[in-house]
This record gives sequence, C-alpha cells and structure tokens, in this order.
Amino acid sequence: MGKDQKDCVELEKTRGRTTEVFVDLVTTGEKPNEFTGMRVACLCHDMSRGIRLRGVPTMVALVVCFGAVSIAATLNGALPTPLPLFPADNWWNTDISAAPIDPSSASYITFINNGTTRKLHPDFGGEASPGSVNIYGFPYIVVDGSQTKRTVQFAYSDESDGVNHTTDQSFPFYPIPDEAIAQAHWIESGEPGNIDLRSSSDRHMLIVDRDNRYLYELYNVFYDGATWHAGSGAFFDMNINGRRPDTWTSADAAGLAILPGLVRYDEAFGTAEIGHAFRVTVRSTNGYVFPASHRAGSTTNALPMGARLRLKASKDLSGFRPEVQRIFRAMQRYGLIVADNGSDMYISGTFDTRWDNGILNPAFASLTASDFDVIELGWKPAGVLPHAPTGLRIVPSSF
Repeated sequence: MGKDQKDCVELEKTRGRTTEVFVDLVTTGEKPNEFTGMRVACLCHDMSRGIRLRGVPTMVALVVCFGAVSIAATLNGALPTPLPLFPADNWWNTDISAAPIDPSSASYITFINNGTTRKLHPDFGGEASPGSVNIYGFPYIVVDGSQTKRTVQFAYSDESDGVNHTTDQSFPFYPIPDEAIAQAHWIESGEPGNIDLRSSSDRHMLIVDRDNRYLYELYNVFYDGATWHAGSGAFFDMNINGRRPDTWTSADAAGLAILPGLVRYDEAFGTAEIGHAFRVTVRSTNGYVFPASHRAGSTTNALPMGARLRLKASKDLSGFRPEVQRIFRAMQRYGLIVADNGSDMYISGTFDTRWDNGILNPAFASLTASDFDVIELGWKPAGVLPHAPTGLRIVPSSF
C-alpha cells in the first residue's frame, strides 16, 4: 500500500469487554500513524491480506497488525507475568500454612469479634447499580513503558516517592493516563479524578507499567484542572522484594503495596490455585510488625499493621462453589495481611463487573473471625533475611 488508506480497528470502550465499535485508522505504508478513540481491543484487519485476527489480546492487537506501537492505558488490563506479582518469596506470596500461631491469637480474635461474631465481607464487586459511576473494589490501570509521567503534589511528601526530599519538590514520576481525569471507574469509588472527594473517600489509584513490571500506587487523589494531588504515593519494583523504609507509609496505611493483595476475578475463576495472601482491614490497630513499615494507631489489644491471619485448615470448604473454594484455600495457605484501618474482616478485591455479590456476600459471611488464627507476629520463613527498603529518597536524575 503506497498511499494513505483508512481501515478499522475494533475499540474496547468498556472494562475488558469486546464491543463491536469501529474507528477510522489512518495508515501510511505498513504502519499506522493516526487512530482515534479509546483502547485497542481484540479485533484488527491484516490490511494487506484482508484477514481478520480474532481473539488477539488487547495489548498486542496492533502489534500483530502493524508492528510495535504505543498502546493506550487499559482499565483492569492484563497484568505482566509471571504471576503472582512480585517474586515467589515476597511476603504476599509466602506459604504460612505451617507457621506458628501467636500466643495471643485468641485474644486478638476476641478483640475483632467485639462481643459479637464478626463475619467476613467481600469489600469488592461491580457497579453499585447497573451503569452507575460508583463502584465496589479497587480498579487498576495498566500502561506501557512509554506512558507520560505526571507530577503529583503530596500532603505527606516526606514519605512519598516522586519527590526530591532535599528540596521537597515533586517531579514527573507517575504514569497517570489522561482518561483518569474525566472518565468514571479509573479511581477507587468510581468518580473521575476531577471530582474532589478527598474528605470523604480514600480514592486510591493503582497503576502498573507492564513493560517494566513497575507498580505505582496513590492515595486520596484529585486533579484540580492543572495538577494531580494525593495524600501519599509509593513506587514498587515488582521484579524485587523492596520493603518501604521503617516508619514510611505507602498508598496504604501499613506501608504495603495494595494490588498484590487483592482478590481478582481472573484468579478466582482460573484453573490454578491462587498464590498470594489477601489484604484485610480491621477497625483499629496497634503499631506495626514485618512486613508492614508504618503504624496508624495504638489501640490496646488490637492487632498491629502487618499481622497475618490464617483460615483454619479444619474448616470444611466442600460446600462452596469452585471459585469461592479457591479464594478460601488461599486464605488457608497464604492468609490475610492487616493493611489498613476500616471495617473488621473486610477482604479487599478488584472492581470487576463480572463479580456476583449475590454469591460472594453470603459465602464470605459464612466465615467468621473465629475461623482464623493469628500467626506469630512478624513471622518470616527460616533463613529469610530482612529485605532492603525501597522508596528511598529518589531524585529526578535517578530515573
């Protein structure tokens, strides 16, 4: 093709679903030089042979047709392999099925129960109502390594990444796509970034650079029309086990990454066992223990940030649906890690419209805090040394 031609690529306009919507693509020779719309989805034309390629993953559709090109940000896109996220010996991926029980386990469970029988709850799901802006759970964003970095101004700049800590000046560091400014569902709770809900919602934004296996997480975000703001922000290199410096927060109160501790739909309905722990909240905490790095309370008798709970091996799971069994077996092998103050025994997961809370809610509610043991506080497998911290005082010349 020696002259400019127009053809079509299918666009994915909804979260992970294929939509029969086409848009003009301007090409010169064998390469595209212009396309309009949102995210490239799973259909393209081989324009030289007229062959349609179906079932091509979102992130590679244009590469198949035209060679390497920049791919737009994708909401809840495919995560980089290998999975689970982070190395196999990361604290999120540690098998705790044989770890010792803490001597005060029963007292901690009594505190959580608070005079009642505290049931588990899945703190995730889909839209609050069909087509609504409000959502349940954490959305996450997948970008490629070329995504433009943005400067974020922080309330807690001294414990955030993307800041020159000598001058206290933020610099371009976070690969935030423009879609998050005005489109719904890219940020926790669902409202676009240009709506200021910092006083009433946590407003987390989770971003994965799939090319470099980098994770960026922000807490309490807002876009004022010119600049992004956040309470705190953290960077994690998922190729290594980097713990935050002691006393530093992250986008989570415990100083931990959020994304690796979420219940994800693709894992629950996959064929393999889930290979990581889950994030859990409790109403109050007291200090912190490994793997956490930050405290957010000093309530007597409460668990510390970083504490692990393990579903008892004696709990019979045979009556649950397969996807629920898979989630609960992960609780028996990898457990729960206390990562934030919130409602007792609320388990964190991804926003995904495929979740059915009519199934999840009663299944989770059939488990109580008393079905769990607290693992010895700060426990590490034998031979595991403390991990070098990440989140060091990064300056622009380092990147």
